Amino acid sequence: MTTSPFDHPFLSGLLGDEETKSYFSAKADIRAMLDFEAALARAEAIHGVISHDAARHIGNVCATFEPDILQLRTATARDGVVVADLVKQLRSAVGTPFSECVHLGATSQDVIDTSLMIRLKAVAFLFANRLSHVAGRLDKLDAEHGKNGLMGRTRMQAAIPITVSDRLRAWRAPLDGYRDRLTELRFALQFGGAAGTLDKLRDGAVAVRASLAQELGLSDMPQWQNQRGAIADFANLLSLISGSLGKFGQDIALLAQAVDEIELSGGGGSSAMAHKQNPVAAEALVALARFNATQLSGMHQSLVHEQERSGAAWTLEWLILPQMVMATAASLRLAIELAGNMKRIGPANHNH
Repeated sequence: MTTSPFDHPFLSGLLGDEETKSYFSAKADIRAMLDFEAALARAEAIHGVISHDAARHIGNVCATFEPDILQLRTATARDGVVVADLVKQLRSAVGTPFSECVHLGATSQDVIDTSLMIRLKAVAFLFANRLSHVAGRLDKLDAEHGKNGLMGRTRMQAAIPITVSDRLRAWRAPLDGYRDRLTELRFALQFGGAAGTLDKLRDGAVAVRASLAQELGLSDMPQWQNQRGAIADFANLLSLISGSLGKFGQDIALLAQAVDEIELSGGGGSSAMAHKQNPVAAEALVALARFNATQLSGMHQSLVHEQERSGAAWTLEWLILPQMVMATAASLRLAIELAGNMKRIGPANHNH
């Protein structure tokens, strides 16, 4: 039993997404954190902050290091972040004479935020690909059923006749723009040290940061530890995607009210009424859209960071952003499924 529907033993069958969930596992997070530590050592060796021998040894240890998760859990309860104990365990594994070269000049937030960026970059690529799949299925429906007639409805009332193409065009219109925005996003390295000034690296700070960003395939930007606009923008884009897919789901659910306007396969059964085929995926798309719209205000609340770093605003992000990502993942998965299950749109007697 879990308190999240996204990894619940049975609710996740409807609302979960195994592929996206993997990016938010402890294993994926720790792997990305260790990638940061190994890349930091390489970047610092390039600029003479530590030796190349130290960087090689740290990289080799990071590649196979398995931290004590129970110890990390206990330490996080005490410290509020996982990194202090992770670095302590890693330094112990690295051993003398290179242990003090681990994490040099970095702080916990650098590691945690950069891990997030590494993983969100992969998620954005996955979501862009799924948007292309949704668009492709809608295009296929247009080719097969676009000339069929539908009654256009405004304010939930019959208006004038339209074609299926007209309705499909409205569903498809925003998808390419969202895909393009996902592929154009810049996922930035976080690297600021204790108070965002990279004080321990002195004159070499900017060069090390640039090399570190290059090592990790992230954008090089000055620290943004207390300026979270890019994260809020990403959350906003998630809400836009799920919102547009929610509109698609809402329209399908309304079409399914009529006897002959749509034919769906794979619909849901009723425990009380054997004749029913409920538009389950369509309904879930509406719920997920509303969920993300509700969560978005919390992400904007998390923009308010006190001074150089906030524990409270940062923790709020941890509570909300992964769930928004998972809701969007489920929306995209369900939209692909729903578009594929539409056997007909428009009255059966007009089907070509």
